Amino acid sequence: MPLKQKLLKLDMTQASQLAWMDLPYDYIIGVDEVGRGCLAGPVVAGSVVFSADQSHWSLFKDSKTLSEIKRNELSLQIQKDYQHSLGWCDQSEIDQINILKASLLAMKRAVEKLNLPLAASKIVLVDGNQFIPNLDGYDQIAAVKGDMWISLISAASIVAKVHRDHLMKEYESLYPGFGFCEHKGYPTEGHKNAIAKLGVTSIHRKSFKGVREYVL
Repeated sequence: MPLKQKLLKLDMTQASQLAWMDLPYDYIIGVDEVGRGCLAGPVVAGSVVFSADQSHWSLFKDSKTLSEIKRNELSLQIQKDYQHSLGWCDQSEIDQINILKASLLAMKRAVEKLNLPLAASKIVLVDGNQFIPNLDGYDQIAAVKGDMWISLISAASIVAKVHRDHLMKEYESLYPGFGFCEHKGYPTEGHKNAIAKLGVTSIHRKSFKGVREYVL
């Protein structure tokens, strides 16, 4: 039977002090998204499962603080050693439902793709101050800046960012001149200048400021 969902929000101090490995659950899952502030491409979420008997609770750091080489190295390690999955919402979905809802939906998809046993007790550690809607059978803890303090969330952010960065590099060949290989869709000056000069592509988020002004 699904759990009666328990929801808890923590600030940074609380998040850094809680002993995650002692939580009384069969599965402890970290989830985070990347690409929320971009002008192009999907928002991608990663989910990673740790078990209480593994010595990994301080192993990973926030993906934004790591070099690209280190992120790629750790992503391969995570994919090899831990159960994980990815979920995403593309630019069309983002334009349709807004970026907040799309980010939460991407995280929901990432968690549900793990296909964990229905009868098992499960808790999701979510980066930020929002809970994932309609995630039946899972308790949740929302931790503000959890990717900085909780290694499990950091691991999820690493696999999500590496996957999204690789995807944006692939778009470079489809849309030459936009610089997706460098800025990965974020609103850099170079990216905004390319939109003004070359127009809007099929992967741009047409509801976003900086893009919608150029939609014909």
